Amino acid sequence: MNARTQHELLDPPVHHLSNAHLDALEEETIFILREVAATFERPALLFSGGKDSLVMLKCAEKAFGIGRLPYPLLMIDTGHNFPEVTDFRDQRARELGAELIVRSVEDSMKRGTVRLAHPGESRNVHQSVTLLEAIEEFRFDALIGGARRDEEKARAKERIFSHRDSFGQWQPKAQRPELWTLFNTRLAPGEHFRVFPISNWTELDVWQYIERENIALPSIYYTHKREVVDRRGMLAPVTELTPPRPGEQVVIRDVRFRTVGDITCTCPVASTAATAADIVIETLAAEVSERGATRMDDQTSDASMEKRKKDGYF
Repeated sequence: MNARTQHELLDPPVHHLSNAHLDALEEETIFILREVAATFERPALLFSGGKDSLVMLKCAEKAFGIGRLPYPLLMIDTGHNFPEVTDFRDQRARELGAELIVRSVEDSMKRGTVRLAHPGESRNVHQSVTLLEAIEEFRFDALIGGARRDEEKARAKERIFSHRDSFGQWQPKAQRPELWTLFNTRLAPGEHFRVFPISNWTELDVWQYIERENIALPSIYYTHKREVVDRRGMLAPVTELTPPRPGEQVVIRDVRFRTVGDITCTCPVASTAATAADIVIETLAAEVSERGATRMDDQTSDASMEKRKKDGYF
């Protein structure tokens, strides 16, 4: 063994370690996606067009092949989504030859099952109602989501196979043990599972994987110029739905979105990162989680993630 080989064994190159780590995460995700297909009768994959669901879809493509996805894609649309994201969602579904089911919060409002406190209220929290209605309509017994444990403290409590009762509610103390990748998928009538195949990924893992696999994303994930206002320490986007408030000064900044969601509660961050590699570097230096830095609806206790999850949220 020469000196160079011995040195590499003791201190292997960083990119080798990174690839091995990503390979392990990808393998786990593919295993879970296949487990859902083998175990449940009517599963669906929640697909928003966001980066996490696109990573999950890439793993599903590797697990089953293009045009062979064994479950439909389901999107719960608030009607206030960024058009760059919904357009990309439709394009990606067509490319994969996947069935795309879209159900709208606005339809729930017309039925009277969703009522806003005021016209400007964020519809994000109300997605729970529309989601539960879709589950009942299609009798889904498993919904695959892109949530990760590092996103938020309530999500850190989740199992990979998260049991939901007949009311669609999450009960943290009633979750089942998951030892040695053995999953208890027993269901009583009316119950279902939410399954999170990328639970063990971090935001950094996601961006490293996007870079490695050259995964296309909606353009707003990368730097672009946008009108924003400083609101409670966040850069709130200026749109028809979110006009500036009295006293707020509109400025044009170089920004990108770390996460995408309802326009009324999702903020970009200041950034000049134009590639996935640039974002990997930014993420390494980030001190605030993506939701903590960009989601205004996570800042109030009455809209806490744990409460929303108990009401049926993703």
